Amino acid sequence: MTALYPEEGKMTQIKLCGLKRQSDIEAANELKPEYIGFVLWEKSSRYVSRDEALLLKKALLPGIKAVGVFVDEEVSNVAALLNDEVIDIAQLHGHEDGSYIERLKEISPECQIIKALKVRDKESLLLELDGFSLESPDFFLLDSGTGSGQSFNWEILQSPEVTDKLKDLSKGWFLAGGLDAANVAEAIEKLRPMAVDVSSGIETEGKKDPDKMREFVREARSKNHD
Repeated sequence: MTALYPEEGKMTQIKLCGLKRQSDIEAANELKPEYIGFVLWEKSSRYVSRDEALLLKKALLPGIKAVGVFVDEEVSNVAALLNDEVIDIAQLHGHEDGSYIERLKEISPECQIIKALKVRDKESLLLELDGFSLESPDFFLLDSGTGSGQSFNWEILQSPEVTDKLKDLSKGWFLAGGLDAANVAEAIEKLRPMAVDVSSGIETEGKKDPDKMREFVREARSKNHD
């Protein structure tokens, strides 16, 4: 398979998601991933409020992008967080469609949007992607489910139909779902995603583990330098 992302000579980027403590931010600042994630969905065990996210963002190194994770949130609430620079990027995990993305871009014209899709099989994924042919997000995130911690059949993403569609509709895609230090190098080698996204894979007993964060980043970066 011809690699779509990253472009020749560019490294696969890293997103450490679900950060909620100052110690999580300190570890991220040490490791310098391209992105970190704040979960702004109240039903999540990793939920942070707007005020908590703002404090954490202020402690984050300027070069690291803060992604806000939402599930069927009101467009105006997401736009406010973007416009107030509490977050840099919105990641949408619910039923948000092309019209939702269009409204968000109208209210927050400079925003970047990641749309998460649950990967079940090739046919349903292609059908979902077709729904964004008129108004696409900037990036897609391909996952087995919101915070499931499980991987999916990566062979689906090796289909030329899928890779061509992703290339047509977006600037790149994030791989998520069941990633950890043990498999992230293999994932990068096989799939060449624009970015890899991890949350439960860098946790111990539900909290971010600095040692697991370091190991994950080390493994991802080592493959990028092969």
